Amino acid sequence: MSSEDITLTAGDAEVTVQPGNGGRVGGLRVGGDQLLRQGERFGCFPMVPWCGRIRDGRFRDGATVHQLPLNSPPHAIHGTARDGAWRTARRTANEAVITYDLVDPWPYPGRVTQVVALAEDSLTLTMSVETYESSFPAQIGWHPWFNRKLGESEGVVLDFAPAWQEERGDDHLPTGNRIDPKPGPWDDCFGMPDGVDVTLTWPERLELTVRSGEEWVVVYDEQEAAVCVEPQTGPPDGLNSLPRLVTPLEPLEAATTWTWRSLRAV
Repeated sequence: MSSEDITLTAGDAEVTVQPGNGGRVGGLRVGGDQLLRQGERFGCFPMVPWCGRIRDGRFRDGATVHQLPLNSPPHAIHGTARDGAWRTARRTANEAVITYDLVDPWPYPGRVTQVVALAEDSLTLTMSVETYESSFPAQIGWHPWFNRKLGESEGVVLDFAPAWQEERGDDHLPTGNRIDPKPGPWDDCFGMPDGVDVTLTWPERLELTVRSGEEWVVVYDEQEAAVCVEPQTGPPDGLNSLPRLVTPLEPLEAATTWTWRSLRAV
């Protein structure tokens, strides 16, 4: 049980898992190309026990209103687990299982388990939240920072066909209205009721598809260095608008798989 970095390999793919740095995937290298933006706050971090922003850092559970620290004033953002040290439960050459126990400022006890499984042409991330005490609302998601460029390649091109876009208010939170998808740049949540399916193409270099059985994805491409494609179990402020309940009998579980293929000339 340690928090040291873990390296997974399969074929020409290599993943770095960083339990001690918020349980994030610190890097994904395919055919020599680093796909994830490097840096302590980047890579791909788990969003848990909520995703995106919570309005004013407050959420209601029954009659109780909980206040969370405003780490993105005036809101709370992206959960607490990305700021904590996870522990390694077990590992093999191409798979790691890491865990994190929910603590203050999250008001409920629970355990998060994340499985990172690498194959020659895919990476699968699976996460669950479980409790043996009181039930509570929660969300699961992932926040990858994909490099906009790979080497000298042209900038990445995103392709996806959402059924709707969550209208975003001036406070960066959904208004509750669903609108027709608008062209980017985006810091927006989209609905894909048949499951998240977003393709990123680095021309003549690599094609990668992000899939998940969940129906919500946030796309953020307002930064020059990277684009983010974030599958999650509900929209921003979802603890208030669309909570998923973790109970002693039923954990909250979600998964995403990234599949890639080379576009390099043989």
